[in-house]
Amino acid sequence: MTDDAERNRLLAEMAEQSTDMISRHTPEDWLFIYASPAVTHLLGYSVEEIVGLSAYDLYHPDDVEDFRLRAPTVNYDRGLYTHTYRFRCKDGHYTWLESTSRTIRDPTTNEIREILVVSRDATHRIKADKANRRLARVLESTQDLVIFVNLDLTVSHLNDAARKALKLEKTDYTALALSQIVDDTGMRQLVDDGIPLAKVAGHWLGELMMLGGKGNRIPVMLELLVHRSLHGDIEYFSLVAHDLTEKKAAEQQLKEYQADIDHASRLVTMGELASSLAHELNQPLSAIVNYLRGIERRFSGSASVSWANVEIPISRSIKTALKAGEIVHRMMDFTRKQEPVIAALNLPELIRDVMDLCDVMGVRHGVQLTFEADPDLPCVTGDRIQLEQVLMNLLVNAIEASKTTAEASATVHIGVTQYERRHLLVTINDDGPGINESDMPRLFDRFFSTKQSGLGMGLAISRSLVENLGGELWAENRPEGGARFSFTLNIAD
Repeated sequence: MTDDAERNRLLAEMAEQSTDMISRHTPEDWLFIYASPAVTHLLGYSVEEIVGLSAYDLYHPDDVEDFRLRAPTVNYDRGLYTHTYRFRCKDGHYTWLESTSRTIRDPTTNEIREILVVSRDATHRIKADKANRRLARVLESTQDLVIFVNLDLTVSHLNDAARKALKLEKTDYTALALSQIVDDTGMRQLVDDGIPLAKVAGHWLGELMMLGGKGNRIPVMLELLVHRSLHGDIEYFSLVAHDLTEKKAAEQQLKEYQADIDHASRLVTMGELASSLAHELNQPLSAIVNYLRGIERRFSGSASVSWANVEIPISRSIKTALKAGEIVHRMMDFTRKQEPVIAALNLPELIRDVMDLCDVMGVRHGVQLTFEADPDLPCVTGDRIQLEQVLMNLLVNAIEASKTTAEASATVHIGVTQYERRHLLVTINDDGPGINESDMPRLFDRFFSTKQSGLGMGLAISRSLVENLGGELWAENRPEGGARFSFTLNIAD
Protein backbone atom coordinates (compact mmCIF):
# COMPACT_ATOMS: atom_id res chain seq x y z
CA MET A 1 0.00 0.00 0.00
CA THR A 2 1.39 3.38 -0.99
CA ASP A 3 1.95 6.13 1.58
CA ASP A 4 -0.92 8.19 0.11
CA ALA A 5 -3.27 5.26 0.29
CA GLU A 6 -2.31 4.56 3.88
CA ARG A 7 -2.74 8.20 4.79
CA ASN A 8 -6.16 8.28 3.14
CA ARG A 9 -7.15 5.13 4.97
CA LEU A 10 -6.13 6.59 8.31
CA LEU A 11 -7.96 9.85 7.57
CA ALA A 12 -11.10 7.95 6.60
CA GLU A 13 -10.89 5.91 9.79
CA MET A 14 -10.45 9.05 11.87
CA ALA A 15 -13.48 10.62 10.17
CA GLU A 16 -15.54 7.54 10.93
CA GLN A 17 -14.50 7.52 14.61
CA SER A 18 -14.55 11.26 15.28
CA THR A 19 -17.24 12.77 17.54
CA ASP A 20 -17.13 15.83 15.24
CA MET A 21 -19.27 15.56 12.16
CA ILE A 22 -17.27 15.67 8.92
CA SER A 23 -19.30 16.43 5.82
CA ARG A 24 -18.83 17.25 2.14
CA HIS A 25 -21.16 19.56 0.20
CA THR A 26 -21.84 20.72 -3.34
CA PRO A 27 -20.72 24.34 -3.84
CA GLU A 28 -23.95 25.97 -5.01
CA ASP A 29 -26.82 24.49 -3.01
CA TRP A 30 -24.78 22.91 -0.23
CA LEU A 31 -26.23 19.41 -0.71
CA PHE A 32 -24.75 16.77 1.59
CA ILE A 33 -22.69 14.35 -0.54
CA TYR A 34 -21.08 12.74 2.50
CA ALA A 35 -21.48 12.79 6.29
CA SER A 36 -19.53 10.89 8.93
CA PRO A 37 -21.40 8.68 11.42
CA ALA A 38 -21.26 11.50 14.04
CA VAL A 39 -24.22 13.02 12.18
CA THR A 40 -26.52 10.59 13.98
CA HIS A 41 -25.27 11.75 17.41
CA LEU A 42 -25.42 15.45 16.53
CA LEU A 43 -28.55 15.70 14.37
CA GLY A 44 -30.43 12.40 14.68
CA TYR A 45 -30.17 11.57 10.96
CA SER A 46 -28.54 8.47 9.62
CA VAL A 47 -25.84 8.93 6.98
CA GLU A 48 -28.18 7.68 4.29
CA GLU A 49 -30.98 10.07 5.37
CA ILE A 50 -28.93 13.24 5.27
CA VAL A 51 -27.07 12.66 2.03
CA GLY A 52 -28.89 14.65 -0.66
CA LEU A 53 -30.41 17.21 1.75
CA SER A 54 -29.41 20.87 1.46
CA ALA A 55 -27.72 22.45 4.48
CA TYR A 56 -29.57 25.67 3.66
CA ASP A 57 -32.88 23.88 4.31
CA LEU A 58 -31.70 22.87 7.80
CA TYR A 59 -30.31 26.25 8.88
CA HIS A 60 -32.40 28.31 11.26
CA PRO A 61 -34.01 31.05 9.13
CA ASP A 62 -32.33 33.79 11.18
CA ASP A 63 -28.88 32.27 10.64
CA VAL A 64 -28.83 31.27 6.98
CA GLU A 65 -28.52 34.84 5.68
CA ASP A 66 -25.64 35.51 8.09
CA PHE A 67 -23.68 32.74 6.42
CA ARG A 68 -24.60 33.71 2.86
CA LEU A 69 -23.64 37.34 3.47
CA ARG A 70 -20.57 36.46 5.59
CA ALA A 71 -21.92 38.39 8.60
CA PRO A 72 -19.66 39.22 11.59
CA THR A 73 -20.64 35.88 13.12
CA VAL A 74 -18.66 34.21 10.32
CA ASN A 75 -14.90 34.32 10.85
CA TYR A 76 -12.39 33.91 8.01
CA ASP A 77 -8.77 32.90 8.57
CA ARG A 78 -6.34 31.61 5.92
CA GLY A 79 -8.99 30.04 3.73
CA LEU A 80 -11.08 28.62 6.59
CA TYR A 81 -14.54 29.88 7.50
CA THR A 82 -15.75 29.35 11.07
CA HIS A 83 -19.45 29.88 11.69
CA THR A 84 -21.68 29.34 14.73
CA TYR A 85 -25.34 28.77 13.92
CA ARG A 86 -28.52 26.84 14.70
CA PHE A 87 -29.20 23.66 12.74
CA ARG A 88 -32.44 21.70 12.65
CA CYS A 89 -32.29 18.16 13.96
CA LYS A 90 -34.38 15.29 12.64
CA ASP A 91 -36.93 15.68 15.51
CA GLY A 92 -37.45 19.34 14.62
CA HIS A 93 -35.58 21.08 17.42
CA TYR A 94 -32.57 23.28 16.74
CA THR A 95 -29.10 22.72 18.11
CA TRP A 96 -26.07 25.01 18.04
CA LEU A 97 -23.20 23.91 15.81
CA GLU A 98 -19.78 25.43 15.21
CA SER A 99 -18.52 24.57 11.73
CA THR A 100 -15.21 25.16 10.03
CA SER A 101 -15.43 24.90 6.24
CA ARG A 102 -12.92 24.90 3.42
CA THR A 103 -13.40 24.94 -0.31
CA ILE A 104 -11.77 22.18 -2.39
CA ARG A 105 -10.82 23.44 -5.84
CA ASP A 106 -9.88 21.73 -9.11
CA PRO A 107 -6.11 22.20 -9.44
CA THR A 108 -6.45 22.69 -13.18
CA THR A 109 -9.43 25.03 -13.50
CA ASN A 110 -9.45 26.41 -9.92
CA GLU A 111 -13.21 25.90 -9.84
CA ILE A 112 -14.79 24.85 -6.55
CA ARG A 113 -15.46 21.13 -6.65
CA GLU A 114 -16.88 20.70 -3.14
CA ILE A 115 -16.83 22.11 0.36
CA LEU A 116 -15.38 20.20 3.29
CA VAL A 117 -16.93 20.97 6.71
CA VAL A 118 -16.07 19.89 10.26
CA SER A 119 -18.92 20.55 12.74
CA ARG A 120 -19.12 20.15 16.48
CA ASP A 121 -21.81 20.69 19.13
CA ALA A 122 -21.55 24.26 20.50
CA THR A 123 -24.70 24.21 22.64
CA HIS A 124 -22.94 24.24 26.01
CA ARG A 125 -20.54 26.98 24.94
CA ILE A 126 -23.32 29.15 23.53
CA LYS A 127 -25.40 28.72 26.68
CA ALA A 128 -22.36 29.55 28.79
CA ASP A 129 -21.64 32.62 26.65
CA LYS A 130 -25.24 33.79 26.97
CA ALA A 131 -25.16 33.23 30.73
CA ASN A 132 -21.90 35.18 30.96
CA ARG A 133 -23.34 38.04 28.92
CA ARG A 134 -26.44 38.12 31.13
CA LEU A 135 -24.27 38.13 34.23
CA ALA A 136 -22.13 40.89 32.74
CA ARG A 137 -25.25 42.99 32.09
CA VAL A 138 -26.45 42.38 35.64
CA LEU A 139 -22.98 43.18 36.95
CA GLU A 140 -22.92 46.53 35.20
CA SER A 141 -26.53 47.46 35.89
CA THR A 142 -26.69 46.59 39.60
CA GLN A 143 -26.47 49.43 42.12
CA ASP A 144 -24.25 47.32 44.37
CA LEU A 145 -20.50 47.87 44.20
CA VAL A 146 -18.87 44.79 42.62
CA ILE A 147 -15.09 44.45 42.80
CA PHE A 148 -12.92 41.59 41.50
CA VAL A 149 -9.70 41.16 43.44
CA ASN A 150 -6.54 39.18 42.67
CA LEU A 151 -4.91 36.88 45.21
CA ASP A 152 -2.38 39.64 46.04
CA LEU A 153 -5.37 41.87 46.97
CA THR A 154 -5.04 44.16 43.97
CA VAL A 155 -8.15 45.16 42.03
CA SER A 156 -8.74 43.55 38.63
CA HIS A 157 -12.19 44.93 37.79
CA LEU A 158 -14.80 47.36 39.11
CA ASN A 159 -18.36 47.56 37.87
CA ASP A 160 -19.92 50.88 36.89
CA ALA A 161 -21.53 51.44 40.31
CA ALA A 162 -18.20 50.89 42.08
CA ARG A 163 -16.32 53.21 39.71
CA LYS A 164 -18.85 55.97 40.31
CA ALA A 165 -19.17 55.52 44.08
CA LEU A 166 -15.41 55.36 44.59
CA LYS A 167 -14.76 58.23 42.13
CA LEU A 168 -12.57 56.08 39.88
CA GLU A 169 -14.25 56.72 36.52
CA LYS A 170 -11.11 58.33 35.09
CA THR A 171 -8.55 56.28 37.01
CA ASP A 172 -6.54 53.27 35.85
CA TYR A 173 -7.51 50.90 38.65
CA THR A 174 -5.72 47.82 37.30
CA ALA A 175 -2.81 48.36 39.69
CA LEU A 176 -5.02 49.62 42.54
CA ALA A 177 -4.50 47.97 45.93
CA LEU A 178 -7.65 46.98 47.81
CA SER A 179 -6.31 48.87 50.83
CA GLN A 180 -6.74 52.11 48.85
CA ILE A 181 -10.53 51.70 48.73
CA VAL A 182 -11.12 50.00 52.11
CA ASP A 183 -10.22 51.72 55.39
CA ASP A 184 -7.66 50.28 57.81
CA THR A 185 -10.23 48.72 60.14
CA GLY A 186 -12.04 47.12 57.20
CA MET A 187 -8.80 45.68 55.79
CA ARG A 188 -8.01 44.10 59.16
CA GLN A 189 -11.51 42.57 59.15
CA LEU A 190 -10.94 41.14 55.68
CA VAL A 191 -7.41 39.87 56.28
CA ASP A 192 -7.96 38.50 59.80
CA ASP A 193 -11.53 37.20 59.51
CA GLY A 194 -13.10 37.57 56.07
CA ILE A 195 -10.59 35.85 53.79
CA PRO A 196 -9.73 32.94 56.16
CA LEU A 197 -13.44 32.19 56.74
CA ALA A 198 -14.33 32.59 53.05
CA LYS A 199 -11.59 30.11 52.09
CA VAL A 200 -13.37 27.52 54.24
CA ALA A 201 -17.06 28.41 53.74
CA GLY A 202 -16.86 29.99 50.28
CA HIS A 203 -18.13 33.39 51.41
CA TRP A 204 -18.08 35.91 54.28
CA LEU A 205 -20.47 38.72 55.19
CA GLY A 206 -19.69 41.80 57.26
CA GLU A 207 -20.05 45.56 57.62
CA LEU A 208 -17.08 47.80 56.91
CA MET A 209 -16.14 51.22 55.55
CA MET A 210 -15.00 51.88 51.99
CA LEU A 211 -13.12 54.97 50.86
CA GLY A 212 -14.37 57.12 48.00
CA GLY A 213 -12.72 60.13 46.45
CA LYS A 214 -11.91 63.26 48.48
CA GLY A 215 -11.96 61.37 51.77
CA ASN A 216 -15.57 60.24 51.35
CA ARG A 217 -16.38 57.25 53.59
CA ILE A 218 -19.05 54.78 52.48
CA PRO A 219 -20.54 52.30 55.00
CA VAL A 220 -21.29 49.01 53.22
CA MET A 221 -22.59 45.52 53.87
CA LEU A 222 -19.95 43.49 52.05
CA GLU A 223 -20.03 39.87 50.88
CA LEU A 224 -16.69 38.31 50.06
CA LEU A 225 -16.83 35.38 47.62
CA VAL A 226 -14.07 32.91 46.78
CA HIS A 227 -13.79 31.68 43.17
CA ARG A 228 -11.97 28.42 42.49
CA SER A 229 -10.69 26.64 39.39
CA LEU A 230 -11.90 23.19 38.32
CA HIS A 231 -8.98 21.79 40.29
CA GLY A 232 -10.07 23.55 43.48
CA ASP A 233 -7.37 26.22 43.55
CA ILE A 234 -8.47 29.76 44.48
CA GLU A 235 -8.26 31.95 41.37
CA TYR A 236 -9.62 35.27 42.63
CA PHE A 237 -12.04 36.97 45.06
CA SER A 238 -15.11 39.05 44.37
CA LEU A 239 -16.56 41.65 46.72
CA VAL A 240 -20.22 42.64 46.50
CA ALA A 241 -20.83 45.76 48.60
CA HIS A 242 -24.28 47.21 49.32
CA ASP A 243 -24.11 50.92 50.14
CA LEU A 244 -25.59 51.52 53.61
CA THR A 245 -25.32 55.32 53.55
CA GLU A 246 -29.06 55.94 53.27
CA LYS A 247 -29.86 53.14 55.72
CA LYS A 248 -27.43 54.53 58.31
CA ALA A 249 -28.84 58.02 57.85
CA ALA A 250 -32.39 56.70 58.29
CA GLU A 251 -31.33 54.77 61.40
CA GLN A 252 -29.76 57.92 62.85
CA GLN A 253 -32.89 59.92 62.05
CA LEU A 254 -35.05 57.23 63.67
CA LYS A 255 -32.76 57.22 66.69
CA GLU A 256 -33.09 60.99 67.04
CA TYR A 257 -36.86 60.75 66.57
CA GLN A 258 -37.06 58.01 69.21
CA ALA A 259 -35.00 60.16 71.59
CA ASP A 260 -37.43 63.06 71.06
CA ILE A 261 -40.40 60.77 71.73
CA ASP A 262 -38.76 59.37 74.86
CA HIS A 263 -38.01 62.87 76.08
CA ALA A 264 -41.59 63.96 75.43
CA SER A 265 -42.83 60.92 77.31
CA ARG A 266 -40.71 61.83 80.32
CA LEU A 267 -42.15 65.33 80.26
CA VAL A 268 -45.68 63.90 80.13
CA THR A 269 -44.89 61.59 83.04
CA MET A 270 -43.43 64.46 85.01
CA GLY A 271 -46.55 66.48 84.18
CA GLU A 272 -48.66 63.75 85.77
CA LEU A 273 -46.52 64.11 88.90
CA ALA A 274 -46.45 67.92 88.78
CA SER A 275 -49.20 68.61 91.32
CA SER A 276 -47.74 66.11 93.79
CA LEU A 277 -44.21 67.47 93.36
CA ALA A 278 -45.46 71.04 93.70
CA HIS A 279 -47.01 70.05 97.02
CA GLU A 280 -43.76 68.39 98.12
CA LEU A 281 -41.76 71.50 97.18
CA ASN A 282 -44.28 73.78 98.87
CA GLN A 283 -43.69 72.14 102.25
CA PRO A 284 -39.95 72.88 102.57
CA LEU A 285 -40.39 76.34 101.04
CA SER A 286 -43.15 77.16 103.55
CA ALA A 287 -40.93 75.86 106.35
CA ILE A 288 -38.06 78.12 105.25
CA VAL A 289 -40.38 81.11 105.16
CA ASN A 290 -41.66 80.29 108.65
CA TYR A 291 -38.12 79.95 110.04
CA LEU A 292 -37.04 83.28 108.56
CA ARG A 293 -40.22 85.08 109.65
CA GLY A 294 -39.69 83.77 113.17
CA ILE A 295 -36.22 85.29 113.17
CA GLU A 296 -37.65 88.50 111.77
CA ARG A 297 -40.35 88.76 114.45
CA ARG A 298 -38.04 87.90 117.31
CA PHE A 299 -35.13 90.14 116.43
CA SER A 300 -36.78 93.00 114.58
CA GLY A 301 -35.48 96.23 116.03
CA SER A 302 -32.71 94.52 118.07
CA ALA A 303 -29.37 96.24 117.92
CA SER A 304 -27.42 93.02 118.10
CA VAL A 305 -28.12 89.33 117.43
CA SER A 306 -25.99 86.44 118.72
CA TRP A 307 -25.36 83.35 116.58
CA ALA A 308 -26.71 81.14 119.34
CA ASN A 309 -30.11 82.81 118.98
CA VAL A 310 -30.38 82.18 115.18
CA GLU A 311 -28.29 79.01 114.72
CA ILE A 312 -31.17 76.55 114.93
CA PRO A 313 -33.66 78.27 112.59
CA ILE A 314 -30.93 79.09 110.05
CA SER A 315 -29.53 75.53 110.13
CA ARG A 316 -33.04 74.16 109.68
CA SER A 317 -33.64 76.57 106.79
CA ILE A 318 -30.43 75.43 105.08
CA LYS A 319 -31.28 71.74 105.53
CA THR A 320 -34.81 72.28 104.24
CA ALA A 321 -33.58 74.30 101.24
CA LEU A 322 -31.14 71.52 100.36
CA LYS A 323 -33.97 69.00 100.48
CA ALA A 324 -36.03 71.14 98.10
CA GLY A 325 -32.96 71.52 95.86
CA GLU A 326 -32.55 67.73 95.69
CA ILE A 327 -36.14 67.39 94.50
CA VAL A 328 -35.64 70.02 91.80
CA HIS A 329 -32.31 68.51 90.75
CA ARG A 330 -33.88 65.06 90.43
CA MET A 331 -36.70 66.50 88.32
CA MET A 332 -34.23 68.31 86.06
CA ASP A 333 -32.14 65.15 85.56
CA PHE A 334 -35.21 63.16 84.67
CA THR A 335 -36.55 65.67 82.13
CA ARG A 336 -33.19 66.61 80.60
CA LYS A 337 -32.67 65.55 76.97
CA GLN A 338 -29.34 63.77 76.65
CA GLU A 339 -27.62 60.88 74.90
CA PRO A 340 -27.91 57.49 76.65
CA VAL A 341 -24.97 56.57 78.84
CA ILE A 342 -24.77 52.80 79.34
CA ALA A 343 -23.16 51.91 82.65
CA ALA A 344 -23.33 49.49 85.57
CA LEU A 345 -26.16 50.60 87.87
CA ASN A 346 -27.22 49.72 91.40
CA LEU A 347 -30.85 48.81 90.69
CA PRO A 348 -32.26 48.93 94.27
CA GLU A 349 -30.71 52.36 94.77
CA LEU A 350 -32.18 53.63 91.49
CA ILE A 351 -35.63 52.25 92.40
CA ARG A 352 -35.57 54.01 95.78
CA ASP A 353 -34.75 57.34 94.07
CA VAL A 354 -37.75 56.94 91.73
CA MET A 355 -39.94 55.94 94.68
CA ASP A 356 -38.97 59.18 96.42
CA LEU A 357 -40.30 61.14 93.44
CA CYS A 358 -43.53 59.13 93.33
CA ASP A 359 -44.13 58.86 97.07
CA VAL A 360 -46.07 62.11 97.43
CA MET A 361 -48.35 61.12 94.53
CA GLY A 362 -48.96 57.83 96.33
CA VAL A 363 -49.86 59.64 99.58
CA ARG A 364 -52.32 61.90 97.77
CA HIS A 365 -54.06 58.87 96.24
CA GLY A 366 -54.01 56.78 99.41
CA VAL A 367 -51.43 54.35 98.00
CA GLN A 368 -48.43 53.12 99.97
CA LEU A 369 -45.25 52.26 98.08
CA THR A 370 -43.27 49.30 99.43
CA PHE A 371 -40.00 47.82 98.22
CA GLU A 372 -38.21 44.52 98.74
CA ALA A 373 -35.00 43.26 97.12
CA ASP A 374 -32.86 40.17 97.45
CA PRO A 375 -29.66 40.87 99.38
CA ASP A 376 -26.32 41.42 97.60
CA LEU A 377 -27.77 41.85 94.14
CA PRO A 378 -25.28 42.52 91.31
CA CYS A 379 -25.41 45.68 89.22
CA VAL A 380 -27.31 45.80 85.93
CA THR A 381 -26.36 47.32 82.58
CA GLY A 382 -28.40 50.31 81.46
CA ASP A 383 -28.86 54.05 81.10
CA ARG A 384 -29.98 55.66 84.34
CA ILE A 385 -32.44 58.12 82.78
CA GLN A 386 -34.03 55.42 80.59
CA LEU A 387 -34.49 53.04 83.52
CA GLU A 388 -35.91 55.86 85.65
CA GLN A 389 -38.36 56.55 82.80
CA VAL A 390 -39.47 52.90 82.71
CA LEU A 391 -39.89 52.74 86.49
CA MET A 392 -41.65 56.12 86.62
CA ASN A 393 -44.14 55.08 83.92
CA LEU A 394 -44.92 51.80 85.64
CA LEU A 395 -45.16 53.31 89.14
CA VAL A 396 -47.41 56.20 88.05
CA ASN A 397 -49.68 53.71 86.25
CA ALA A 398 -49.74 51.44 89.29
CA ILE A 399 -50.56 54.32 91.67
CA GLU A 400 -53.35 55.61 89.44
CA ALA A 401 -54.79 52.09 89.07
CA SER A 402 -54.69 51.58 92.84
CA LYS A 403 -55.92 55.01 94.03
CA THR A 404 -58.58 54.74 96.68
CA THR A 405 -61.04 56.76 98.72
CA ALA A 406 -59.97 58.29 102.00
CA GLU A 407 -61.49 55.39 103.96
CA ALA A 408 -59.51 52.67 102.19
CA SER A 409 -55.83 52.02 101.56
CA ALA A 410 -53.87 50.30 98.79
CA THR A 411 -50.31 49.19 98.18
CA VAL A 412 -47.98 49.19 95.21
CA HIS A 413 -45.15 46.74 95.84
CA ILE A 414 -41.84 46.74 93.95
CA GLY A 415 -39.63 43.68 94.12
CA VAL A 416 -36.20 42.80 92.69
CA THR A 417 -34.90 39.23 92.51
CA GLN A 418 -32.29 37.22 90.65
CA TYR A 419 -33.79 35.84 87.42
CA GLU A 420 -32.03 32.93 85.78
CA ARG A 421 -28.25 33.32 85.62
CA ARG A 422 -27.68 36.57 83.77
CA HIS A 423 -30.70 38.74 84.64
CA LEU A 424 -32.46 40.58 87.44
CA LEU A 425 -36.26 40.63 87.54
CA VAL A 426 -38.25 43.71 88.61
CA THR A 427 -41.94 43.23 89.49
CA ILE A 428 -44.48 45.96 90.25
CA ASN A 429 -47.73 44.73 91.82
CA ASP A 430 -50.73 47.01 92.18
CA ASP A 431 -54.09 46.75 93.99
CA GLY A 432 -56.08 48.01 91.02
CA PRO A 433 -58.91 46.29 89.13
CA GLY A 434 -56.52 44.44 86.83
CA ILE A 435 -56.30 44.51 83.02
CA ASN A 436 -59.24 43.62 80.80
CA GLU A 437 -58.47 40.49 78.80
CA SER A 438 -59.61 42.28 75.63
CA ASP A 439 -57.03 45.03 76.26
CA MET A 440 -54.12 42.69 77.00
CA PRO A 441 -53.02 42.09 73.34
CA ARG A 442 -52.89 45.85 72.64
CA LEU A 443 -51.50 46.99 75.98
CA PHE A 444 -48.02 47.85 74.64
CA ASP A 445 -49.19 49.27 71.29
CA ARG A 446 -48.38 52.92 70.60
CA PHE A 447 -51.32 55.30 71.10
CA PHE A 448 -53.39 52.68 72.94
CA SER A 449 -54.36 53.72 76.46
CA THR A 450 -56.81 52.50 79.08
CA LYS A 451 -56.76 55.98 80.62
CA GLN A 452 -59.36 58.48 79.46
CA SER A 453 -56.74 61.22 79.06
CA GLY A 454 -53.73 58.98 78.31
CA LEU A 455 -51.51 59.40 75.24
CA GLY A 456 -50.83 55.69 74.93
CA MET A 457 -47.04 56.13 74.69
CA GLY A 458 -45.70 55.25 78.14
CA LEU A 459 -45.93 51.45 78.00
CA ALA A 460 -44.86 51.27 74.35
CA ILE A 461 -41.76 53.36 75.06
CA SER A 462 -41.02 51.45 78.26
CA ARG A 463 -41.04 48.13 76.43
CA SER A 464 -38.83 49.58 73.67
CA LEU A 465 -36.31 50.91 76.21
CA VAL A 466 -36.17 47.60 78.07
CA GLU A 467 -35.77 45.57 74.87
CA ASN A 468 -32.99 47.90 73.66
CA LEU A 469 -31.14 46.96 76.85
CA GLY A 470 -31.59 43.25 76.10
CA GLY A 471 -34.48 42.62 78.49
CA GLU A 472 -38.20 41.90 78.28
CA LEU A 473 -41.29 43.67 79.67
CA TRP A 474 -44.66 41.98 80.09
CA ALA A 475 -47.94 42.30 82.01
CA GLU A 476 -50.31 39.86 83.67
CA ASN A 477 -53.19 39.81 86.12
CA ARG A 478 -52.54 38.59 89.65
CA PRO A 479 -54.71 35.73 90.95
CA GLU A 480 -55.46 37.69 94.13
CA GLY A 481 -56.44 40.78 92.15
CA GLY A 482 -54.63 43.68 90.59
CA ALA A 483 -52.01 43.66 87.85
CA ARG A 484 -48.32 42.80 87.76
CA PHE A 485 -45.82 44.38 85.39
CA SER A 486 -42.47 42.61 85.17
CA PHE A 487 -39.25 43.32 83.32
CA THR A 488 -35.78 41.84 83.16
CA LEU A 489 -32.38 43.53 82.87
CA ASN A 490 -28.97 42.14 82.01
CA ILE A 491 -26.50 41.78 84.85
CA ALA A 492 -23.38 43.89 84.28
CA ASP A 493 -20.18 42.00 83.39
